[in-house]
Amino acid sequence: METIRDQYFEGERPLYARKGGLYLENVTIGTGESSIKEGADIEAVRCEFRGKYPFWECDNFTIRDCIFREGARSALWYSRGCRMYDTLVEAPKMFRRISGVYLENVRMPNALETFWDCENVVLNKVEILKADYLFMHADGVRIRDYRQEGNYSFQYARNVEIHNADIESKDSFWESEDCTIYDSRINGEYLGWYSRNLRLVNCIIGGTQPLCYCENLILENCRFEPDADLAFEYSSVKADVRGHIVSVKNPSTGIIEADSIGEIIIDSNVKEPADAQIFTREQQ
Repeated sequence: METIRDQYFEGERPLYARKGGLYLENVTIGTGESSIKEGADIEAVRCEFRGKYPFWECDNFTIRDCIFREGARSALWYSRGCRMYDTLVEAPKMFRRISGVYLENVRMPNALETFWDCENVVLNKVEILKADYLFMHADGVRIRDYRQEGNYSFQYARNVEIHNADIESKDSFWESEDCTIYDSRINGEYLGWYSRNLRLVNCIIGGTQPLCYCENLILENCRFEPDADLAFEYSSVKADVRGHIVSVKNPSTGIIEADSIGEIIIDSNVKEPADAQIFTREQQ
């Protein structure tokens, strides 16, 4: 394995196609493009990345205690087997079309359009901010101890499991499939529209018109914030809600039970089979 310490590189492809193993420590990658592209078996420790596209078409690489400055946008695309620990990522548009990603104790304060078309992703103790359009078309995502601010997240995502998260995101989980969220807070209007097999367990839900047009929606021991009104329109749903729901509108089918519901709206626009059963515990 080649070892490089305490050096500075810039320009076009300075460490291109290093396939035999590369260890970088306290190395700075300055302005330029594709510095480590087409490499394999790479470890970067206490490095700083400032240029574009350093880890494209790479295999089996580990990043520890590093910084990706804003200029290192689109740094990790079209690669396989990425592990990242204790790292600050200031650049947007990271992680595209990568298979096999593990992140632990990573902060991403400017994560616009990140994690597109990725598969087999694991996040542990990760904070992601300014993250509009996050996890578009991702498949196979496992997340724990997570904080996110950014809209339109997890759209078209599949096979997602999330534990202990705080997610601020309008239009999240649109057209998602087979996603389960545990012990989390999800706040943002129009949550989960057109989703299939979305399951929420011990979650707090905020934002207007949540969970409409859903197919096989399941809620277990969840709570609704006061702004989460007009819920479940045109959804097939099985919902166990603790506390109060401001309003429920035109669910298509299923069972909805809450401690109390302010308004139940069933009008001429309800869709077949139009047989939803709605109960409140205060009536029992």
